[in-house]
Amino acid sequence: MAITKVPESTALSIEIQSSIDKAGDPVYTKKTFSGVKNDIDPQSAYDVAEAIKAVLAASTRDTFINSTVSLINA
Repeated sequence: MAITKVPESTALSIEIQSSIDKAGDPVYTKKTFSGVKNDIDPQSAYDVAEAIKAVLAASTRDTFINSTVSLINA
């Protein structure tokens, strides 16, 4: 029995500063962009994220690619 990974969906997430806590540290939330092609090149995803970050008023932190796959017993 071979298990196969089948891509279902991919999303791009960017951490955006939403506030500052009582200690003065930044608090981040994630803004997620769905509908990303499952076979996106990591460099392309990074470039798009950097372009989005450039137009945001808030500070940003990390970028993530979130992939959902199904495991099929073939």
